[in-house]
Amino acid sequence: MNGDNAWILTSAALVLFMVPGLALFYGGMSRSKNMLNMLMMNMICLGIVPLFWIVIGYSLSSTGTNQFIGSFDAFFLADIARDDYRDIFFALTFASITPALISGAVADRMKFSAWVVFVPVWMLLVFVPAWAWVFRFADEESGFEGGFLVSRGSLDFAGGTVVHVAAGAASLALVLVLGKRRGWPTEPMAPHNLTFTMLGAGILWFGWFGFNAGSAFAADGVAIQAFANTFTAGAMGMLGWLLAERIIDGHATSLGAASGIVAGLVGITPGAGFMGIHGAMAVGLAAGAVCALAVRLKFRFGYDDALDVVGVHMVGGLIGGVLIGFFASPSALLADGAFDGGLVEGDGAGLLLEQIFANVVVGVFSFAMTYAIAYTLNATMGIRSTVEEELEGLDLSYHVEQAYNS
Repeated sequence: MNGDNAWILTSAALVLFMVPGLALFYGGMSRSKNMLNMLMMNMICLGIVPLFWIVIGYSLSSTGTNQFIGSFDAFFLADIARDDYRDIFFALTFASITPALISGAVADRMKFSAWVVFVPVWMLLVFVPAWAWVFRFADEESGFEGGFLVSRGSLDFAGGTVVHVAAGAASLALVLVLGKRRGWPTEPMAPHNLTFTMLGAGILWFGWFGFNAGSAFAADGVAIQAFANTFTAGAMGMLGWLLAERIIDGHATSLGAASGIVAGLVGITPGAGFMGIHGAMAVGLAAGAVCALAVRLKFRFGYDDALDVVGVHMVGGLIGGVLIGFFASPSALLADGAFDGGLVEGDGAGLLLEQIFANVVVGVFSFAMTYAIAYTLNATMGIRSTVEEELEGLDLSYHVEQAYNS
């Protein structure tokens, strides 16, 4: 038990460290005049979400017996034993990084004040229900059958559906309401510091071991398998993305390497503890290659997903979630009967269909609710920066600071 506690607490710290890693990853991809704003959009999530989670988020996502939403039983963590804090605060780190992922899609043009309002509203109306559907497991003692989707048999080991698909679909809805950056796509808007982006990718990969292996909730063989799968899929994602770049563009880029690592990690997240190493290799390679193609769709369809959140997180999450239906392998984890095997093990299409259903439901729900939230905020307080603010740069406009003093 002490070993399990030590591993989960360490994993929580690793996931927390992913938020500044994500900030660097996104910040390097932004223009220099908006670097600090991107850092702040990420870091403010570490201020808002913990308060939200303690007051109402945990209670509504994880208590009660309703399959669709929780209860107010643990409002302000009322009557929660100290030993239960371990799992609650581990979940909190997941909750904190999820809205931060969305920030990359709206880079360079969203009001900071609107972002501060958007985050808790989105958490309440989108993240909390999705968590209740996917991560509330059956309890024999109370007779609770589990959340809406998990009770049907869908699998999400560490948040591919709840975190990545939900955030990616939300990003698409938000950019449609927000509109394109001024000058996009005709004016060049190249990343200003790819060194930061590569450093951020390394921090994310490091933290992802806590994200995935920590989701075993024990220092056991499943955690070891998830750790190995995370390492493998990140590597294969990088190779898949670079291969696609090389074939299409004739060269391999550092931005592609960093993006491929993240795509592979996103892809393996939902299945990290449900498949063996060969499945992780296939998932990582597929996520890297397909996401490299998916990020180009914004130019064809005209939605300005500034830092490729839709192409990497929504598409990567969908790939990983669906491929569980092919590569889920109870025998590889010595957990026969704990969950259904995928098509590769010959157990039929039932799991695959449930994976498709769960990911489509969460994706559509997140898109629709986010569009409604963004539309309402835009009609009331406005969510788009002014022309003057965007030309000056959001660092000076909103934070009265500059990342670089010449």
